Amino acid sequence: MEVPEGFEEFVAGVSPRLLRTAYLLTRDAGHAEDLVQAALTKAWLAWRRVKGDPEPYVRRIIVNTYATWWRRRWHGEEPTDVLPERVGLPPQAAVDERVRLWRVLGTLPRRQRTVLVLRFYEDMTEAQVAQVLGVSVGTVKSQTSKALARLRTDPSFGGEFGEGFDGQFDGTGVHR
Repeated sequence: MEVPEGFEEFVAGVSPRLLRTAYLLTRDAGHAEDLVQAALTKAWLAWRRVKGDPEPYVRRIIVNTYATWWRRRWHGEEPTDVLPERVGLPPQAAVDERVRLWRVLGTLPRRQRTVLVLRFYEDMTEAQVAQVLGVSVGTVKSQTSKALARLRTDPSFGGEFGEGFDGQFDGTGVHR
């Protein structure tokens, strides 16, 4: 089959950003690569029908595919005899904070985590997030508010994200 015009350039230009989004959603490098590959395959099949900027279309595919995978996966506990040791954590405070934030993000409901990833890690506007998710701007605002409230009250931060926390993160997952 012939490669659609502009597809290779698109993939080369946006793959790192798409992979980062997929990784933040899945929290696993292998699953993120699979998610991006699946999304790009779907985009390739529909490439001739895509009008305008294809990146929001492909991001929508990523979010929808992630949601489908999440619904199909079993979410039960996986018992183990031995608990993993907490060794090897770097002594830098920023890394420790990022690790804690990463864990808390993993406890958020899928839609809240998706909204935070797109808003603060991908630096999208509320309108852009609403377009990618296919929801209203009000839904994006309410999901963001609920997610940030949960972060503020999470005991693993020991009140560290108290009242002054406005939900602003730098690209490393550290709040500012």
